[in-house]
Amino acid sequence: MSDDMRFPAAGDTDDWLALVRQFLRDLARRKKEQFHRRVSIGDLLTERSENAAMYGFGEGTTMYDNVLVLGDVHVGRHTWIGPGCILDGSGGGLEIGDWCSISAGVQIYTHHTVRRSVSLGVDPIEYASTRIGNGVYLGPNSIVQMGVTIGDQAVIGANSLVNRDIAARTKAFGSPARPR
Repeated sequence: MSDDMRFPAAGDTDDWLALVRQFLRDLARRKKEQFHRRVSIGDLLTERSENAAMYGFGEGTTMYDNVLVLGDVHVGRHTWIGPGCILDGSGGGLEIGDWCSISAGVQIYTHHTVRRSVSLGVDPIEYASTRIGNGVYLGPNSIVQMGVTIGDQAVIGANSLVNRDIAARTKAFGSPARPR
């Protein structure tokens, strides 16, 4: 905190708000000096490795504070999970291997509600586990649908929709993603 910060009297809301804002500015300045980046308040207050460890993810794995984690999600070692991702393990489990890069905005699902919606609630929600192998790169804003397996060292291009299995060491791009 800045040397000029003083604790306001109890009940003095405006002064407390000013103190909090100054504290956040100081944290933001520290992140900018340390990493040359600007991040959200959540990432100012937390450390990425601690975020991942709180979920029991593997050693060396990091994830931004604003990653949405649902249900049964297992992530291996040394995997990077970027900002704004959705890791949905609510439908039977999501498994992500070691040394993966899960780029910003990636969404990985283990359920969907299509049949339930179009049947006006007659049909149930569908569930299937999803697996991402070791050394997989998922490009920014790619979507992996439920039940898909992506093999080791595969590369999925940005903005791709993965709606079927992708073999190991395959590059796949597009919507739907096709091997290249």
